[in-house]
Amino acid sequence: MRIRVRHETRYRYDTPPTGVIQTLRLTPRNYEGQFVVDWRIEISADCRLDEQEDAFGNITHAFTVEGPVTDLTVTADGIVDTHDTNGVVRDAIERFPPSLFMRETPLTYADEAMRAFTAGLMKKPDTLSLLHALLDTLHEDIAFDPDTTRTGTNAAEAFAAKRGVCQDMAHIFIGCAHAAGVPARYISGYLHRNDGITDQRAGHAWAEAYVPDLGWVAFDPANGMCMTDAYVRVAVALDYLGAAPVRGTRYGGGNEALAVQILVDQSLRQPQN
Repeated sequence: MRIRVRHETRYRYDTPPTGVIQTLRLTPRNYEGQFVVDWRIEISADCRLDEQEDAFGNITHAFTVEGPVTDLTVTADGIVDTHDTNGVVRDAIERFPPSLFMRETPLTYADEAMRAFTAGLMKKPDTLSLLHALLDTLHEDIAFDPDTTRTGTNAAEAFAAKRGVCQDMAHIFIGCAHAAGVPARYISGYLHRNDGITDQRAGHAWAEAYVPDLGWVAFDPANGMCMTDAYVRVAVALDYLGAAPVRGTRYGGGNEALAVQILVDQSLRQPQN
């Protein structure tokens, strides 16, 4: 599938700050099943955009805007070719052994209720069967509700509430996988929806878990499925905070208004030379 993504983040400040610093994780990488045809990032302000790689191998961009700043727009725009690998992630950059992804964070910590829930799935004959059972059960038990979560919601809180958004479900999946002794990690990216809706309020999030003799496999509990060619994989981390598309700070200023507009659609456009 050839997928076009346009991700626009707009800030408006009622009192202009004296400066803004941001780090972006908005650029996908090539691996088996994904080839980046064309990708660019544009900043509305006059500033330098520095490209680096973080510890996990994600492409990051950082910039500083000197104020006063009344408004700021960050736009990522590009085309990615994908094909279905049955959820298996191969030839991606791997800087650490799978054991690192047993590390808990405040967002993925599994409390007693999550551990008891996971214990009920432990009779499965192998790791892959266990993970599929976890995927199916979470998809059935946790309701998708974008109006009941905040960025700071952790896995235990979302599990207790039985509702959340994709990032909450990814955190729950990771915490339960850890409780079962399976390395798991957080993935941010985009999803081409099959219902015809191309304008989206946010990017997408899912999890990857390590299966012996198979490698990393991507599970999306929000949709109850493994990754297909409808997914664009952008960043990997222990949790949302390490893979957030945009993170930063500002100096001074008053209230901030944030608007995000994301277009994910199939594209027939050929890459530019």
